Amino acid sequence: MSTPLTPGLEGDACYLAMKTHDARFDGSFFTAVTSTGIYCRPVCRVKLPRRENCRFFRHAAQCEAEGFRPCLRCRPELAPRAASWSTEDASRILALQAARLIDQPDAWAHLTEGSGPGAAQIAARLGVSDRHLRRIFETQFGVSPLQYLQTRRLLAAKQLIADTRLPMTQVAPASGFASVRRFNAAFVAHYGLNPSALRRAGGTAERREGQPVEVRLGYRPPYDAAAMLGFFGRRALRGIEAVTGSGGQAGIARTLRVLQGAHTHTGWLQMRFEPSREQLLLSVSDSLAGVLPIVIGRVRAMLDLDAEPMAINAALHARFPDGDGLRVPGTVDGFELAVRAVLGQQITVAAARTLGARLVEAFGDAIATPVAGLDRLFPTPAAIAAASGDALGHLGIVRQRQAALQAIAREVAEGRLALHAGADVPSTLVALQALPGIGEWTAQYIAMRALRWPDAFPAGDVALQKALGVTGARAATEASQAWRPWRGYAVLRAWHTLSTPPAAARA
Repeated sequence: MSTPLTPGLEGDACYLAMKTHDARFDGSFFTAVTSTGIYCRPVCRVKLPRRENCRFFRHAAQCEAEGFRPCLRCRPELAPRAASWSTEDASRILALQAARLIDQPDAWAHLTEGSGPGAAQIAARLGVSDRHLRRIFETQFGVSPLQYLQTRRLLAAKQLIADTRLPMTQVAPASGFASVRRFNAAFVAHYGLNPSALRRAGGTAERREGQPVEVRLGYRPPYDAAAMLGFFGRRALRGIEAVTGSGGQAGIARTLRVLQGAHTHTGWLQMRFEPSREQLLLSVSDSLAGVLPIVIGRVRAMLDLDAEPMAINAALHARFPDGDGLRVPGTVDGFELAVRAVLGQQITVAAARTLGARLVEAFGDAIATPVAGLDRLFPTPAAIAAASGDALGHLGIVRQRQAALQAIAREVAEGRLALHAGADVPSTLVALQALPGIGEWTAQYIAMRALRWPDAFPAGDVALQKALGVTGARAATEASQAWRPWRGYAVLRAWHTLSTPPAAARA
């Protein structure tokens, strides 16, 4: 049975969105065509099917559970993800938290394939029973957590097959499968096509050693790419990141370290917006190809490609009419963001950038890249935890911030603190504020950018209060209630109204 999408958005409205290829709804629903057995994105350019042959679903996993296969032209794996937080229902929020955890490719290796342990692991992370999680998840998404995870893995594999030259022996583990045999069996069972046959049909040549991987990632308009590039450009740390090019060719380049189990992968990536196609072109070094789904997930978080502007703007447009395309900048590494947030406490953007660059130069590992100026990796938690007070002091970092940096580094290095979108927000906020030198502002800022919590709100921020025309944290909090659960976006829009970059948004 077709599933209603969002309040007020029913089948006829979905069909109209398909007819006009409306990118605002990309990823918000999928159309399964009964006459072909294929499901598509609303932006698909194939011949419009007849209305009576269309069924509409919220999620790709629902389409696949009904036996439909992904379209090879519009490629559902490229669509932005949909997970609206505009709800106060506790069960729905819990289901969405579970989906966010499953959506993190970093977690796939820890979620066992099969019919039980994976769901139990997800439930344990969320502090509920396996049975309760399955019940609320199926109510919300129409499929079980494991079916949802399986679809994520298969679509990730499909993207690797289509966009890279990785051999299947690397595609399988990179997309979360325990073996090539299980990967092949699942792919054939769901899509009726052998993975190698799909690659031959797409004309993808054999991979050459050292060649970067290029993939395209979709997002929903409006998207203010210039504002996002400006945000990262003002904060770029020498050695690890840079805004490259200009105009329509402007983009972001940076280095990256990815830990996967006992293995460490290092390399570089370049990102360039293509507004005419509502896509981001992502180039990834060959050395990171084996963890490409993780890289893609982090880039989507860094540039907020999965935001739902229609829902956000419905809550914020009246107060911030010029901010409809603004997104909340994230990060590719939660620990890095936390360190930069601490360094930026009570100083200007330029001063924070200077301290960050010194830290990178002193403790970051060297790396060779083809991008001018990118020659360092951000320091590891272990490196900062082991640094002496004198070494940090010589960089200009005061003792209070030294203690905060090393406390965060120890917690992350020892696995007691997780700083990513799948982390539990309330407990992480408590854990952060229990550390020396970490107050509410820093914790909320980390939640907003590293945890991707859309309702994060650093009420004590002076620049935010100035932009809102209020005095004090209590007045700012009272003014923000109408913007829930999108207060993090309200913060960015408020800062954007100021004539100069706010000192509060330092990190």
